[in-house]
Amino acid sequence: MFLNNSFGKTLDILHRTMDVALLRRDVIADNIANADTPNFKRSDVNFESSLKRALESESSGRMGAALTNERHIPFNRSLDYRDVGPRRVLDYLTTSDNNGNNVDLETESMLMLRNQLEYELMTRFVANQFNQLNLVLR
Repeated sequence: MFLNNSFGKTLDILHRTMDVALLRRDVIADNIANADTPNFKRSDVNFESSLKRALESESSGRMGAALTNERHIPFNRSLDYRDVGPRRVLDYLTTSDNNGNNVDLETESMLMLRNQLEYELMTRFVANQFNQLNLVLR
């Protein structure tokens, strides 16, 4: 699309974040479905912190060290946000039940609600972006 301007980049980031929200919905549903399974460990999706780190590395104006040889490792590498993907991780650190299961239904329900609200917010933002584009084209 228009990746060279802020409109295209914003829509691309929203598109990727909405895809992650759908993945997170499936992971939370899997956690809830296995709430009574012995020794089941809940999963979570990590994405936003990696995306933030990549976006900050692109916009950082830090002065890098001078490289005197092409084999030297640069200090500040900029990360491309398009290379960042969601990571599904297992939570081995907590145990809430005696059977080794660490799924808390109340927590998972709140995470599901929060994820749904964030997804709806992103869809409204995308619609708003296209409405503004429509106003400019009229």
